[in-house]
Amino acid sequence: MKAMVGMSGGVDSSVAAWMVLQEGLECLGGTLRLHSFGCGGEDGVRDAAAVARRMGIAHYVFDFQDLFREQVILPFARAYAQGLTPNPCIRCNQYLKFGAMLQTALDLECEYVVTGHYARIRRENGRYLLYRAADRAKDQSYFLAGLTQHQLAHTKFPLGELTKPQVRDIAQAQGFVTAGKRDSQDICFIPDGDYAAFLARLTGEAAPAGDFLDREGNVVGRHRGAVCYTVGQRRGLGLAMGEPVYVCGKDMAANTVTVGPNEALFSAALRAGDWNWYPFPALTEPMEVTAKIRHSQFDREATVYPAAEGFARVEFKEPQRAISPGQAVVLYQGDMVVGGGTITEAL
Repeated sequence: MKAMVGMSGGVDSSVAAWMVLQEGLECLGGTLRLHSFGCGGEDGVRDAAAVARRMGIAHYVFDFQDLFREQVILPFARAYAQGLTPNPCIRCNQYLKFGAMLQTALDLECEYVVTGHYARIRRENGRYLLYRAADRAKDQSYFLAGLTQHQLAHTKFPLGELTKPQVRDIAQAQGFVTAGKRDSQDICFIPDGDYAAFLARLTGEAAPAGDFLDREGNVVGRHRGAVCYTVGQRRGLGLAMGEPVYVCGKDMAANTVTVGPNEALFSAALRAGDWNWYPFPALTEPMEVTAKIRHSQFDREATVYPAAEGFARVEFKEPQRAISPGQAVVLYQGDMVVGGGTITEAL
C-alpha cells in the first residue's frame, strides 16, 4: 500500500512519516503551501524536505494558497464580520488537509493520507469512528470532528497511541531536524493573535468605533469596533462601572457591544447545525453525551436532542459560560466522538 504523509515541517508529522514506513507502507511526503509563513511557509517546507531526505522518501510541495484563501481565510473573515466566533482549523482540516490533499493523494494512487494529529480511528459495525488520542493533553479530536466517513476511510493517525514525549524521543533518536521544534500556537495565518488588525489588512477597512451598552440598552462607553471583542471577554474593555463586566453579546448591524456581569454569560443549552455524526448517519433520538464547546475546556455532561432540518439541541446538566455562535460543539461518549456541529445559538 502507498500513503501520502502530510509533512508540515514539525516534529509530529515527521514521526508520523517514520512510523508508517516502519509498517511497511510505501510513502511520499507532501507539504501544503498555504501562505508565506507558519504552516506551509518556507521554514516548514525546508524542514519537511530535510526529514524526507533523511528517510529516503520523495517529497512534494503543493501550492494550495488560493484554495486556502477561498475556503479558510475568507469564510473566517465573513464569519467574524457577522459577529460569530469561527474555528478556521476545523475548516482547514475539512477542505485542505483531508479534502484537497486527500484528493491529490488518491490521484497519485495513494490509498491513505497520514498526518501527525493526535486522534484514533476505528472501524465498527461498518462505520469509521473517531476516538480521542491516548494522550488526553494532546488530543485533537475536537478539530477533526468534521471529517466524513470517506475521509476517515483513507486516513491514518499513527500518533494516536503515543504521548508527546515519546514522539520527541523518536524524532531525537532518528536525528530529525524537527526534534526540538516548538508546537504551533493559535491560528497559523494570524501569528500575532490580533484578529482585528488582520481583518483590517484583509478588507482595507478599519473597524468602526461604536457604543458599549449595558443589558438595559444604556450607553456606558465607546468601543473600538465590535469585531475586536469576543463573548466572555473582560480585559481591554476600558470601562469603569464599579464592578467587573464582560462582553455578553454583539449587534454587528448596529455596531454595539453589550456588557454585563459574569452570571449573564451562562446558558443552559445551545442549538447547532451542520452536524457530522459518526456511529450513525443522523441523530434520531435523545442521547446522553459529554460536550465540548471549545477545544481548551473539559467536556461537560449533556443530553443531545434531534431537531428539525438537521439541527440538534444540546442541554447541559449545568449551565455553561460564554457559548459562542460560530464555534464548534463536539459530543463524546467516553473516548468516542459521537458528532460535531456548529453552534448557531445559545439558549
